[in-house]
Amino acid sequence: MPATPNQIKELEEKAKQIRRLIIQMIAKAGSGHPGGSLSSTDLITALFFSILKHDPKNPKWPDRDRFHMSKGHCCPLWYAVLAESGYFPKETLSTLRQLGSILQGHPDRRTPGVEVSSGSLGQGLSIALGMSLAAKVDKKDYRVYVLLGDGETQEGNIWEAAMAAAHYRRDNLCAILDYNGFQIDGATSVVMNLDPVASKWKAFGWHTLEIDGHDMRQILAAYDEAKIIKDKPSIIIARTIKGKGVSFMENVVDFHGRAPTQEEAARALKELA
Repeated sequence: MPATPNQIKELEEKAKQIRRLIIQMIAKAGSGHPGGSLSSTDLITALFFSILKHDPKNPKWPDRDRFHMSKGHCCPLWYAVLAESGYFPKETLSTLRQLGSILQGHPDRRTPGVEVSSGSLGQGLSIALGMSLAAKVDKKDYRVYVLLGDGETQEGNIWEAAMAAAHYRRDNLCAILDYNGFQIDGATSVVMNLDPVASKWKAFGWHTLEIDGHDMRQILAAYDEAKIIKDKPSIIIARTIKGKGVSFMENVVDFHGRAPTQEEAARALKELA
């Protein structure tokens, strides 16, 4: 059933709150990756608060859906979503990247809700494929979702996993590509052009959806469509804006891995009020 206008509005407000938390924690830490965290906020907010089958009070529930963040440097987004979901107190977000914190600069299994540590780019799709194959072996019906960065899909490991997932007909596997067009060294079109990206995934045997990654209605519809596809994995190619929601960060490659100053953070939070 399509989402109601009220449900869409609630998710949009939740995404705005998540963006505020991302800015606050990265500014407090003085280190982190705001650009890609902000670009994929709408995608992961919709997933956790409308689609994913999970229980913050029981993170190891055997029948839970699995989520893995392959582009682990964007974990401020994941941490904010987990805190908002109730996996740990929101006050913990202020400890990002501090010695001894459960919130490391890349995802770590000490964090409630994190399935697997990540950070080495290109590995996440293989990990998600393993989870989806485990569901088949264990005769479970959970789904597996994995967030990919566009820059990391230049890695050969991604395409090995893509080929294997189609071969094994992993219809419980859904990849989400945050296609914001930038990586740490600049525009993906210059560093290593990905286009025609949709044609490539289709050629590898995936059910391929292309959406506006900031349109909640399109995001939810794509997740719903992926659920009903049989005998092949799905990928949602989401066109997004690096640094989305903060005007002076949008499409600025410098904010791939630079924390905002306190003055910049105040400006950003004002825009997100």
